[in-house]
Amino acid sequence: MTVPDQTEHGSTGQPDVATPDTAVTRTGKRRARRRRSHTVLKVVLTTVLVLAMVSGLSVTYLYRHLSGNLTVLDIDDQIVGERPDKVEVAGPQEPLNILVMGSDSRDGEGNNIDGLTGGGERSDTTIFLHLSADRERAYGVSIPRDSMVDRASCKTGDGETIPAASYQMWNTAFELAGPACTVQQFEHLTDIRLDHFVVVDFEGFEDMVDAVGGVEMCIPETIDDRAHGIYLEAGTRELEGREALNYVRERYAVSGGSDIGRMKRQQAFIASMAHTVVSANTLANPARLLGFLEAATESLTLDDDMGSLAKIAKLGYEFRDIGLDKIQFLTIPNTVDPTDPNRLVWTDQANDVWNALRKDEPLTKELTSSAISAGNVPGTTGAGGSGGSGGGRGAGAEAKAEELRAAGLCA
Repeated sequence: MTVPDQTEHGSTGQPDVATPDTAVTRTGKRRARRRRSHTVLKVVLTTVLVLAMVSGLSVTYLYRHLSGNLTVLDIDDQIVGERPDKVEVAGPQEPLNILVMGSDSRDGEGNNIDGLTGGGERSDTTIFLHLSADRERAYGVSIPRDSMVDRASCKTGDGETIPAASYQMWNTAFELAGPACTVQQFEHLTDIRLDHFVVVDFEGFEDMVDAVGGVEMCIPETIDDRAHGIYLEAGTRELEGREALNYVRERYAVSGGSDIGRMKRQQAFIASMAHTVVSANTLANPARLLGFLEAATESLTLDDDMGSLAKIAKLGYEFRDIGLDKIQFLTIPNTVDPTDPNRLVWTDQANDVWNALRKDEPLTKELTSSAISAGNVPGTTGAGGSGGSGGGRGAGAEAKAEELRAAGLCA
């Protein structure tokens, strides 16, 4: 078997990815650095080598195949005007800011769960992921699709200019011009410079869940929404495939149709899935790991700066020192729109969140009081959750428990 002849090569014939072992000079040559026992390149090639051995495929074929599954999108020509500068912060590295969007094209099997009509593509899930410069904490901030915001001007892939508009639903930007318009909208509203964006196809999400053998969740009460083909019995179990997709996207029979409840459920599911992916049951099972990588790479659209398997692995490597309990998911502070009870507006605390993350500062306990940790998923046992315990006493604890139950999560 041979080492993959990758597309990004330096003068050594190795992929041009920044690893702890090497650095690329302006001339393309590498100068040695102090070696470490685990490097990105070793992790990537060793993983691909093992998968190739157990699947009977060559390393070259497997690496190219997985990288070839990725969809890479360059949005530079769609950005209008200047993008915000990245704030210089103290730390051994720069913070990383990534915008993750869930895509519903309404074409593939597993998409269009909400029964929308017409062509095009929509997104009902947006999560801003911030990784601190010291690599000691990470936040995932969900943005409600029904948030009313001022949309910045942007361009479609064909070069057509979409004019700016006031008082627009958050997810309209994606429908008009895809991820580029959403990226521009986010940066305009938060003044945070994004390093990368990722679009996840919902059909691929279903395949990723199946590939790891399901994800454990606890459902406090039976979800009966047979009008939309959804019926999930109460209890703690591993949700697979379509069941999992239905659970994270259900919005009619749980939480009174609130998108806030749905986002809380999505945060908990993603946290539990993260625990499942990094567990020995996945990493020590080559067939399961290969299935997950296959499903994941097929479902992702990424910016061109992150559009290869090695670059994704490098990003994953950045999380190596962050414990799952230091990865927190929260929803941007919001309230009911005073002019429309079916819409939301951000509160003043939303500015506190964006300002802190722009400066790479930790969020306060007040801002993270309702956050869900990837190391402590409500009601589950596999991810260090409470297994159904209330987790404390007092009015505050009971209010939080009721919020979880309303979102379709065990307290």
